[in-house]
Amino acid sequence: MNARLDHRNPLVFDTHELGRRPGTLQRLSRSVKAPGDLGIEVIGVPDDATVELDLRLESVMEGVLVTGTARAPLTGECVRCLEPLERELDADFQEMFSYPDADVRSREAESGDDAEDEDTLFLEDGLFDLEPVLRDAVVLALPLQPVCREDCPGLCSECGARLADDPDHHHDAVDARWAALQGLAETVKGGEKDNMSGAEAGVDEKQEK
Repeated sequence: MNARLDHRNPLVFDTHELGRRPGTLQRLSRSVKAPGDLGIEVIGVPDDATVELDLRLESVMEGVLVTGTARAPLTGECVRCLEPLERELDADFQEMFSYPDADVRSREAESGDDAEDEDTLFLEDGLFDLEPVLRDAVVLALPLQPVCREDCPGLCSECGARLADDPDHHHDAVDARWAALQGLAETVKGGEKDNMSGAEAGVDEKQEK
């Protein structure tokens, strides 16, 4: 069962007007403050943002079927170039909130199946909490790999520069097959310089004598 619900919570809705009469409909619109941590690591709804909810409540035999849409702003960062981005989200959802004494539960009890489905949501004194449904709907509607634009070239793998700012950005590539020889050549040059320095020192010593 749900924890004790508070009707003052803007994400808690009252279904008493439906009167447990199958086929009865109720439409609701509500603006609510986004709950915290509504999103994923790279993109989500800001904590201070407003979520616009349009709901359709329908009374059925087992409970209340809630269908709706949530609209909210998104902020995050491009996964390619790490630049900030902003989006608008439309998330659709549908969820059944069952009556605690619904016939389906009675049939399960009569059949000896005492295991309650953990995913089933229940009404409590005619109230239901939309927050878990809203969270699931938003996360499922989010882009897992948000980008600032579809053709974003990302960052330079060599220096981290943003390639969109400099389309001609490049680094002179060194053939890996020559890298070892280049290092050896630099070592030889260094040795020759040391030898030359030693020879010059010897000549100076002789001249002093």
